[in-house]
Order: sequence, then structure tokens, then C-alpha cells
Amino acid sequence: MERIRLEIKVLSSIFVAIFMSLAFAQDFNYANMLYSENCTTCHGADHGHYIGPALNKDSLAKLPEVAVAAIIKGGVGGSLMPPWGQRFSDDQINQLAAMLKATPKSDVVWDMRDIKNSIEVYIAKSSLPDSPQYKISDLDSLMAVMSRGTFSNGENSKVVFFNGENNKVVGEVVTWTAPHLVDYHPTNERWAYAKTDGGRIFKIDLYSMKATRSVKVGYSGPSLAVSWDGRYLATGSFVPNTVVILDSDTLMPIKYLELSGIDPDGKMVVSDSGSITATPYGNYFAIALENAGQVWIADLNREDIPITKIKNVGRHLHDAFLTKDGRYLTIAAYDDSKLAVIDFKTKTVVKDIPAGCVPHTGSGAITKVGDRMLGFGTNFGSGSGCDKTVVTVFDTANFEVVKQIPVIGGTESPAAHPDAPYVAVDIISGSNADKIQLIDKNSLEVVKTLAPGGHSHFPEYTADGKYLYVSAGYAGNKLVIYDSKTLKVVKEVSLEVPAGIFSHVRPDIVTVGLGK
Repeated sequence: MERIRLEIKVLSSIFVAIFMSLAFAQDFNYANMLYSENCTTCHGADHGHYIGPALNKDSLAKLPEVAVAAIIKGGVGGSLMPPWGQRFSDDQINQLAAMLKATPKSDVVWDMRDIKNSIEVYIAKSSLPDSPQYKISDLDSLMAVMSRGTFSNGENSKVVFFNGENNKVVGEVVTWTAPHLVDYHPTNERWAYAKTDGGRIFKIDLYSMKATRSVKVGYSGPSLAVSWDGRYLATGSFVPNTVVILDSDTLMPIKYLELSGIDPDGKMVVSDSGSITATPYGNYFAIALENAGQVWIADLNREDIPITKIKNVGRHLHDAFLTKDGRYLTIAAYDDSKLAVIDFKTKTVVKDIPAGCVPHTGSGAITKVGDRMLGFGTNFGSGSGCDKTVVTVFDTANFEVVKQIPVIGGTESPAAHPDAPYVAVDIISGSNADKIQLIDKNSLEVVKTLAPGGHSHFPEYTADGKYLYVSAGYAGNKLVIYDSKTLKVVKEVSLEVPAGIFSHVRPDIVTVGLGK
């Protein structure tokens, strides 16, 4: 009898251990589901970082589990990290914290078959209207505002379209995960494409303001461009490290590129996808390999879309913009504090422009001042010992620096318009992150500082240059619209964490002479 009791006791202990192990695994499965549905948009499906920092057992090694849970629950003020205690229970948060502390960075695959299988069709072309279903004199006046949503997912994550003539909302397209950017079809005014931070692209009919189809091209990555002949889209991912070229009509993938190469320091690296820029000069896509320091040029005139690789461009490449004729690409090289200039004719780097600490061009800004076309390059201004929080002004004829204009903090994105007197730059760092500064185009001096509130960023002029849109995200949660000449507020619109703003005619405004 004693032996039976002992056996029962041992079996009971084993059963409890197995049950606890299964319960723990089940909790991790549930926590992984929570992470996948709510966190990957910012922190990456591989736990390796994206807009937000990496969340894995190595990156969190020095933080106790209770501290991780506290951050999840309370959020991080002044950032995109919301207080998840408003959405999750304490038990859910504790499960997430435990899972993150135990989970390594992982390799994630999303291949051509996955892309093809992810295509969703919502509306047939035959059922779409023949003209805009709202009042607007010219679709060029459309302004697309990325409303990320407080939690970067759900029905408040959407693209909100405004009529820039009267600043009224004319449509909303829910993307379910935070939208990052919009690009427009160059030859058919009715089409636009929105890319989310969850890696899905929506094809949007601007007449009905409805998404007609979508495709998932990866798990994260901000880049998207429409070719100037209107046939192709190119889009890149951080997870996995790829670029995909799609048919712009069907969103069917045509070419799949795995991004890797030898960086300027001689190391073979797998690379995130930086900016992708479409140019009419040769009808190319210019693809930046962030970590490999290379720019790949895809020739869209040939059926097999061959790639030319330009190496040793810079140590960390990101945003870029074109010159007036589309021949030259100016691309930010973070770690080298420069803008590298690539000539599409020779397919070589022809100039390096010194550009402050961690240059970041956003969508870029070029405008005519006197008899010169001047480019304006912003920079994050981060890093130890950085004293170069400046806007770099350069002549696009020879790429010589005209002036470096001191500003009150790091900057992310400039905006200019031929009919507006000021170049607007957003301040993103420190106590001034709720401000934008205005540079007089003639004196090249900062003449005005505005405080839209929240975290103010991504200024954009309307097509006619009459208004300046600014996103006051984070705590601000509003879009602020200014008169471009008087700089008086003409309207404020409540939005959940507005971010990037994209005019239908940005290529005309930024790069004068390029008309989509």
C-alpha cells in the first residue's frame, strides 16, 4: 500500500509538472498571438526592431520581467508606444513580458508563393464609378494623411484623404495596421497605393475612396514606389530582407530580390530595404540597401528587369529624392554624415554632400531661389558630440553646399512649394519636438517657429501652395493646417496619431519639372 501511495505521489508530481509545462507553453502561444496581432507593426515580426526597439531575450536581458511588464502597461511618453494597459489585462501583459524575455530574435520567411497567396480582391473594376463621388475640381488637390491609430492597428488605422482646395475630408480607407505612405499612379489619376507597417499594400480607387485589392509583401518596411510608366510597383521589407516588384494593376509579384552584399567596410551583410525611388530618367527603380551601402538600379525597359549594383555609396542608406530632370538621386547616408549623389546616366556616385549628423531627407525638397534650383536636406542631429543640427542647402546644378542653416533640433522631413515663401522643416528631438521651423527662401534664414503641438512632423504643401499641412501626432492627435503665407492656423482636425502626409502632386512640387 505504501508503495502504491508513493507511486501515486510520484505520478501526481509528474502530472502537475506536465500540466504546468503545457499551461506555460499555452500561455506563450497566446502571448505570441498577442504580439503578432498588436506589436509586430512597430517592433518587427522577428522581434528584431523596426520603428520601435527590438524585443527579445537579448535586448531585454538587463531588464527584469516586472520592468518589461510596466513598460507595456504604461507605455512610453513622447513616443509611438501607447499604454497597453488600456487594452490588455494585467495577466495578458505579464504573459507578454514573460514571452519576450524568453524569445530570441528569429528568422522570418515570406516568399513569392506567400505573396501570391496573400492577394485579396475586394471590389471588381466593373462596379467602380466613372468619376469622383465627391466634390473636387482636380484630383491633384488630394492630400493623403496617414492616421496610424493609437495602438497602430484596428479601424482607426487608416488613410484619410482631404481636398486641399477647401481642406475637407473626402474619404477614408481603413488599412487595419498603421499606414506608412501613399504613392499615386502616374498615368491614371484614379489609382493610389498605400503601404502599411504590417507589410500590406492596398490599391485604392480615388473615385470611390475604396480599396479594391491588397497584397502582403512582407512583415515590415516603409518603401514603396510606382514606376513612371505606370506598369510596376516596387516595395521593400526589413522582415524578410527583400524587395518585390509587382504588377501595378493586379498586384501580382513579378520579381523577387533578396538583399545582401558587401558593405563599404568589406563585410558581407544581409540588408534591410531603404528607400525605393522611381525615376523617369531611363525608367528605373533605385533601391537602397540600407546596411550594405549599395544602390541597385532596376531597368524597367527590359522584360527580365536586370539589376545594376552601385557599391560603396555609404554605410547606412535611407531616404532619397530626385533632381529636376530625374537624372540624379540624392540619398542620405546616416553613418557618414553625407548625402551621396548618384548619376543615373553613368550609374556611379558623382558627389558627396556634407549634411550634418545622421542626414534624413524625408521626401526631400527642391525649390527655385533666384536663378538656382536649391535642394534642402534635413538631419536627425543625433549621436554623441553632434553639433550639426542643420538644414543643408545645396545647388542641384553642381551639388555644392550653399549654406548650412542652424535649427533648434534634429529634423526629419522638409517641404517646399514654388508659390510658398517658406521651406518648412519639422523638429523631432528634445523639448522642441512639438515645433516646426520656417526658412525664408530668399534669405535662407529661419524666420518663424510654430508649435502645432504633440510631436509635429511631416509638413506638406497643398497642390496650389495655399496651405501647409502638419501632423501633430503622439499626444497632439490632430492635423493642423496653416495658411502658407500668413502662417495662421486655418483648421485643426482630430486624428489618432497622424504621421506622413502625401500630396497627389508631390513629384511636381518637390522635383520641379517631373510631372506624374
